[in-house]
Amino acid sequence: MIASTQTNHPIAGVKNETPVELACSKLREAGLRITQPRVAILAAMIKAGRPTSIDALHGDLGSNACDIVTVYRCMAAFESIGLVRRAFLINGTSLYEINLGDPNRYHIVCKQTNKVEELDAASANELRRAVQLVEDTLRAQGFSEVGHIVEFFGRSPVARRAQAEAAVPTVPTS
Repeated sequence: MIASTQTNHPIAGVKNETPVELACSKLREAGLRITQPRVAILAAMIKAGRPTSIDALHGDLGSNACDIVTVYRCMAAFESIGLVRRAFLINGTSLYEINLGDPNRYHIVCKQTNKVEELDAASANELRRAVQLVEDTLRAQGFSEVGHIVEFFGRSPVARRAQAEAAVPTVPTS
């Protein structure tokens, strides 16, 4: 019996990479080394699943994984190759989110609590179309390496209700 080392199965050769492996592939493609701190930072970002500050990310990593300067340097390197996207809180604090090729995610940040929520799908799709139109126009005008940052800020309904409840004085019962 002759065994074949090849297959014509439709998923043959398709890699089933984990998000961390995919991120490491992007590092390799950009000519960056795969180091334990970089892998730990990427894994923590993927686990967070939302925009995260460097301080919070460093806290999630634990003190033994790497120092905070390494996290800052890695974020700068990751951002330069498009592996992370930057977002901002109302006070200017940078937040970072992993970018594994998914469409841009847009957020609204509560001015009162700093809670970051993803925009609803319909609004995000409409915004993507508008941003793409602007980027295409800019490229047609000769601009290169065109990018964008869009953040929305407001007070969430939950924060407004909490503030309203705290403002209502309680009347003692006799």
